[in-house]
Amino acid sequence: MNRKIILHRMRRNPFFMVGLIVCLFLLASLFLLPLLVKFDPAANSLLERFGKPDWFSKGIKGHIFGCDQMGRDVLARLLLGGKISIAISFAVVLIQVVFGTIMGVLAGYYGGWVDSVIMRACDVVLSIPNLILALAIMAVLGNTVPNLIAVLSFSGWVQFCKLTRNNVKVARNMEYVHASQALGAKSSHIMFRQIFPNVTTHIIILASQRIGWVILLESSLSFLNLGIPAPTPSWGNMIANGREFLTLYPWIALVPGAALMLTVLGFNFLGDGLRDVLDPKRI
Repeated sequence: MNRKIILHRMRRNPFFMVGLIVCLFLLASLFLLPLLVKFDPAANSLLERFGKPDWFSKGIKGHIFGCDQMGRDVLARLLLGGKISIAISFAVVLIQVVFGTIMGVLAGYYGGWVDSVIMRACDVVLSIPNLILALAIMAVLGNTVPNLIAVLSFSGWVQFCKLTRNNVKVARNMEYVHASQALGAKSSHIMFRQIFPNVTTHIIILASQRIGWVILLESSLSFLNLGIPAPTPSWGNMIANGREFLTLYPWIALVPGAALMLTVLGFNFLGDGLRDVLDPKRI
């Protein structure tokens, strides 16, 4: 698709523009604001326990979003937890894309027993509830970051595999593929140098939509104390820690909750916008 047409569609698509603005603002805030925040996210202060936000009446000066039950600055913990969640989600989606795409290309190109084996493996993975599996594995192996990434990556690759397989099955019957086979090109060259570039658009769209889902699932595990290990902040465990004080000190839970909602919504809007922008069938 012509680059000018893509840029024109981007500007005209409200979902893409809203999602792009939210995601850029989020990333800029997570990586630039820590340079301006002077508080240590792990530092406790008994004198500032349940401190009100700076802009509240009798709020603590300098603490824009107040302090939690341990006297820790909510904004500093919010930024650190956000960076950790974003880093984990990008790592998980990258693993899902790489593994799922390779499996999908192999299944779609070779077909036959290779396709049957890979598709049955996908069926087995899909038959296991994601959250229950994650709870069981994290409870047994422990809530470490590598275990968390492995658990979150386990089932998500199936969607990339099925998407890639279906597109490769269509592309392998194209004339340029038959011409390459007639000229003696290797199967690996045809799969990854000729067919794969034609399915990357669909993979990019799905990956952008999966980022929000991974952030939400990681926060759910952290909310249950099976995600990011304490005292490292995560939006999920920040919400869990603040739920007991929701009526008296609502900012402890509402601030990370609002950040989580806006982040997931932004990435979902971005994914839906990319789908509309990059789809040649849409006007």
